[in-house]
Amino acid sequence: MPDLFIDGTWRSALDERTREIRCPADGSLVGVVDEAGGKDTVEAIAAARRAFDEGPWPTTPAADRGDLLLRVADLLVRDKEALARAESLDTGKRLVESEYDIDDIANCFRYFGRAATAETGRVVETGTASVDSRVVYEPVGVCALITPWNYPLLQTAWKVAPALAAGNTFVLKPSELTPHTAIHLMRLLEEAGLPPGVANLVLGAGPEAGAPLGDHPDVDLVSFTGGLQTGRRLMAAAAGTVKKVALELGGKNPNIVFADADFETAVDMALTAVFLHSGQVCSSGARLLVEDSLHDRFVDEVVRRASEIRLGGPFDERAQSGPLVSAAHRAKVEAYVAKGLAEGAVLRCGGARPPGPEFEAGFYYPPTVLDECSSDMSVVQDESFGPVLTVERFSGEAEAVRLANDTIYGLAGAVFTTDEAKAQRVAARLRLGTVWINDYHPYVPQAEWGGFKQSGFGRELGPAGLAEYREAKHIWRNTNPSPQGWFA
Repeated sequence: MPDLFIDGTWRSALDERTREIRCPADGSLVGVVDEAGGKDTVEAIAAARRAFDEGPWPTTPAADRGDLLLRVADLLVRDKEALARAESLDTGKRLVESEYDIDDIANCFRYFGRAATAETGRVVETGTASVDSRVVYEPVGVCALITPWNYPLLQTAWKVAPALAAGNTFVLKPSELTPHTAIHLMRLLEEAGLPPGVANLVLGAGPEAGAPLGDHPDVDLVSFTGGLQTGRRLMAAAAGTVKKVALELGGKNPNIVFADADFETAVDMALTAVFLHSGQVCSSGARLLVEDSLHDRFVDEVVRRASEIRLGGPFDERAQSGPLVSAAHRAKVEAYVAKGLAEGAVLRCGGARPPGPEFEAGFYYPPTVLDECSSDMSVVQDESFGPVLTVERFSGEAEAVRLANDTIYGLAGAVFTTDEAKAQRVAARLRLGTVWINDYHPYVPQAEWGGFKQSGFGRELGPAGLAEYREAKHIWRNTNPSPQGWFA
């Protein structure tokens, strides 16, 4: 069956190109999907434009839009097993992680289904009896939604659900490496009754399928999650037509552990922070900053436990971590580690492909710890997006804050200490969009998620998340008009 969804119709790419999708765990063929080109994407944009300008969705009552999202949430739960399996096959991640993701995705649709009617406008006091003044919220228009490969459907939900709740139409371009759950979601939107043209799906690589989304005049907003360089190019392309832009461009996230932290908790969280999903997480705690007096004992334990993490495929119930997403990405991580060692970092564990026939066909890389790092090293400044932990020492709050803030990124990070006052002081001084205290990685859809500095801006999950996909309009109405007399 064709895989592109344009104007309510499933169709093949105009030039009939296809792409093989293979599981990163063992190289097995997952499927063959259509590969869009620029002309396909332009047709999808045109369909979304017509659906917005002429179709019913933007003027559908907010409550009805919310009800559709709630139906989608129920369908996601119904199809949880199939979706989780598809996600694991595309990404190589453990099935249990994919199952957790589907739960989060359904909750995201439920949240925005209910939020659709949470704030539809407000009255502005003018002090004049003959005037009523209102601010109303209207959809932005046609949204280009570009999502990454690490959490394919979750990242898609974070964009699609609020865009639809606000009344927009969209063109979705998922990563070319992980398309299958996006295809499934389009089928669920169709089943839930979304009008034709509101949701459009194009598959393929960014330079071909994604290129028109940045500069096409009929696109009103670009929302992108991915790498810094691509984000910069999209931002430049969008500038030509002054589009709204929402970017989340990753991070180099500091995990600060003070000497008075609860030792066992901090060690456990340090491992979770960086090795969950093989480090392929934008908020991964890839920089471990440990207070001098605790450093040796703490790092020894992290290394011991990291060395025992079991690698395996998505359906291996004994596995604790899976493969990287592709051969090219593994090569990037290997080059990153090699550069760190050349800069003077000390390899404490990992650092080489795991031996054994069970790993030969996949893109596995072991948990790796680089000790005795300093903030002037590129290995500390650059994002590896893999299972690689760099360790830095600090002495006191001031140095911890200085080191933590000393990168171009500002997405997320954590502070571990039993001193509540210290935790709050440090958290307040960190230039990060999210700061966890004595925890790592949790999020709730009621809270904003964004970044400082070059981690991006503008994407928020909570009630303000709808603001990204809505325009505020002030309506002033004079109920008793009369001549002004300025030029009588």
